[in-house]
Amino acid sequence: MKKILVLFVLIITIFARPAFAQNEESILPSETGAVMSVENIYSDDNPNQQGTQQIVKVKILSGEYKGQERDIINILTENPAYDIQLKKGDKVVLHLEEDPTGGMNFFIADLKRDSSIMLFAFIFCAFLAVIGRKKGVFSLVSIIATVGLILFVMMPLILAGFCPIASAIIVGALSTLITIYLVGGFNAKSTSAILGTMFSLVFAGVLSILAIYTAHLTGFAGEETLFLYGARPDLSFTGILSASMIIAALGALMDTSVSIASTINEIHETDETLGVVELFKSGMNVGRDIIGTMSNTLILVYMGSALPLVLLGSSIDLQKFFNLNQVSTEILSALTGSIAILACVPITAIIAAYLIKNKKVRNVDFNF
Repeated sequence: MKKILVLFVLIITIFARPAFAQNEESILPSETGAVMSVENIYSDDNPNQQGTQQIVKVKILSGEYKGQERDIINILTENPAYDIQLKKGDKVVLHLEEDPTGGMNFFIADLKRDSSIMLFAFIFCAFLAVIGRKKGVFSLVSIIATVGLILFVMMPLILAGFCPIASAIIVGALSTLITIYLVGGFNAKSTSAILGTMFSLVFAGVLSILAIYTAHLTGFAGEETLFLYGARPDLSFTGILSASMIIAALGALMDTSVSIASTINEIHETDETLGVVELFKSGMNVGRDIIGTMSNTLILVYMGSALPLVLLGSSIDLQKFFNLNQVSTEILSALTGSIAILACVPITAIIAAYLIKNKKVRNVDFNF
């Protein structure tokens, strides 16, 4: 029965789009094209300057206009953040827009990159299945479930006006349940890890609210946030920032809680005479070893993603640098997650020590 329940939850999570999801008719249509030729147009004001504009001949590879060739103007601004550098043979994504006469205009939206994404996703799945075997396959299913929860539950909830923080905690809790029970089985060890993660997740949510309030963070820490504001100014951007902090810390919290619960379970099976206090102390000893690397991992993840900001600090007064909204947001996000990991250690240790010692949950492993 539990196996059927888990599979049912996964199927609903991945394939069932909630009724309040965004209207697909509002999504701008796109097609795929192949670059047949690129012709640079020289500027009249500066004949030595190439590539101010390009006339790109594109063959449409999908949709109603498949097989047709269109000449599309590609504007180059000399800003690498916005320019799309094209050459013959490139695959591109085309944006379609109907003109007032009823015809269809084509614009080059970007290079087509999903083939590279699919390649690396396949390599990842292959490594996970070969090295992890059954556990690896279960991990892959839990990853798909987590992504499905974020895309088809949390995102529609936030867009529908539901509290972003509550949405993140709900999705985090569901992801934790599916991931840990699926990989670790239905037992006291997994239950302890789940409870430890959930309590720590709520604690991370409280910390994120406190950080946003005390630092007066605006939630506008990146260009994509400005784009979202242009489309949906009614959303709570401080709430979305808090939700992003919670989701970012979720993986590290699950890892920490599972490591501590598994260790306490192994110690208990080795010596069943140990009491709750002794098991708790053992879990804390292991936790102290974990928190150093885990907190370091979280800090490095944020620093890696914000490396351009770190480099920017070399040319800005340090007081101005650390008080920039985007810099403060990245630092407080990393610290919020790290503090939640520290809290996760004693929370999980005491829960695991009690549940495993008293065997409150019957062991059930999922063997499909």
